[in-house]
Amino acid sequence: MFAYALAALFLVLFGVGVLRDRRRFSNAVHLGLTVIFLTVALVVLVDDTTGPAHPFLKWFTVAVLLVPVLGALVLPFLLLANGVKMIRREGRSPANLLSFLAGLGILALVALLLTAAASGSRTLTIIGVTLALIVGYVSFLFFCFIGYAFLYGRLQPRRNLDYVVVLGCGLTDGDQVPPLLASRLDRGRRVYESQLARGNRPLIIASGGRGTDEQVPEAHAMADYLIARGVPAEHVLREDRSRTTEENLRYSAELMSAGSPDYTCVIVTNNFHAFRAALMARATGVDGQVVGAATAAYFWPSATLREFAAVFLAHKGVNLTVCGVLAALGAGAWLLS
Repeated sequence: MFAYALAALFLVLFGVGVLRDRRRFSNAVHLGLTVIFLTVALVVLVDDTTGPAHPFLKWFTVAVLLVPVLGALVLPFLLLANGVKMIRREGRSPANLLSFLAGLGILALVALLLTAAASGSRTLTIIGVTLALIVGYVSFLFFCFIGYAFLYGRLQPRRNLDYVVVLGCGLTDGDQVPPLLASRLDRGRRVYESQLARGNRPLIIASGGRGTDEQVPEAHAMADYLIARGVPAEHVLREDRSRTTEENLRYSAELMSAGSPDYTCVIVTNNFHAFRAALMARATGVDGQVVGAATAAYFWPSATLREFAAVFLAHKGVNLTVCGVLAALGAGAWLLS
């Protein structure tokens, strides 16, 4: 009953948080804790239940518990394969190595735990268990992040909008819109057209400044792309000062507030970036939800890891403290052994 009560508590907290503001990372954590305590309650139920429903619940619970085990075995190899593909297609930048390094890290931890078990070394066991606890904490937050990000990405704008803000992400050859940015612009155009279909005429804000390797500001290339595909020029605004996502949001908010202090808007980015952009929109006071555009499947794992790392470090006070406490407990166990 205790597990049920905790699951119900976190489910209520999740519901209240979503109603208050969908753009909260605490919503993701509450959802994750709900799933964990429901799983624990299911295991207890199977242990205590008799009767016809028992076999079904037993096999269902076994399946639920096998998912993380099988995932831990398969995931590192999938990450390594994705890392190789990222390196071949996108180059060897640190961001493109994330999935490959994550796969290596998981295999290294598994090897350490197996070595500790085989050797019987107390020191290796303590190190392995401590690292496993830290990785477990980070993994819990990661799966909370991607689980809630998936749900958040399913939301669709259902009210009339004053603005559709499309975030820039860099040009190729100095002035060309790359596929990643084109997917954002196409999604923004679809939102704009759906608003037209309901009798509303929002403005599209193309948001992006000029990078050191770009011939024109991103906003100008983005606006040209939209106009060439049928969006009237008078319905496109250009925010051409920003260099970061935070500046995209702040400078776009200035344009929107100047045109309509009580504006309504939706922000468009890629699906892997949508939840973090929503967190940033809330932090910067932008009154709008975020929708995501499709991204090439091979690009998604590394990009999602990068987004999660940024969110993790944005809350580094809490997260590094928890990791530090776990490390200290491991050090204390070693000193006492």
